[in-house]
Amino acid sequence: MRPAAHKNIFDISVTLDEATVIYPGDTAFAREVVVTLRDGPYTLSKLSMSAHFGTHIDMPSHFIKGAAAIEDFPASRFILPARVVEIPGVAAVRPADVVNIGIQRGEAVLFKTRNSESGICAGGKFTVDYVYITPGAARICAESGAALVGLDYVTIEKFGSEDFQAHRELLVRGVPVLEAIDLRGIAPGEYLLICLPLKIKGGEASPVRAVLVEG
Repeated sequence: MRPAAHKNIFDISVTLDEATVIYPGDTAFAREVVVTLRDGPYTLSKLSMSAHFGTHIDMPSHFIKGAAAIEDFPASRFILPARVVEIPGVAAVRPADVVNIGIQRGEAVLFKTRNSESGICAGGKFTVDYVYITPGAARICAESGAALVGLDYVTIEKFGSEDFQAHRELLVRGVPVLEAIDLRGIAPGEYLLICLPLKIKGGEASPVRAVLVEG
């Protein structure tokens, strides 16, 4: 089957390299070329990084004991109707920002904030001045039937949180969290989201190549 040529496909993943934003204390990205074409018949490299590096998806087992890991979800769970919701000029996504957006059961909700427009989602040093999702807003998303919630920074949590309640509100209800998406240039509206994680046994998270399909 040939892909539909008329459909627009938008890559909302960040590039994985040494300049990619990393959460303080997490494992940095490194790619080592083990064999080059100068030395042998192929190029071979190895990677070292956190499972939460770059654009990645958090599974319930990230914070909930005994909860589902990556292999417990079918691949279809990461191919979803999605809505990009733009919330400009805020310090955090709060209940008042989401209560009336009309979340449809089974859709992914992706929040576009100044994290995207300022470019801090895509690279450079980690900053504590990012838009996060409050626990109350996360709870509304989950209770409204969202199948996945995404944000345009490396974490949905307020910096310094010790209880990680925004994550817990979603993950305890089986709602995966997509972090570090880059929504620069993406118009608010409806799309198809594809964000397949690596099939890591017991994996609490995985980097993904996330794309939005329009039309």
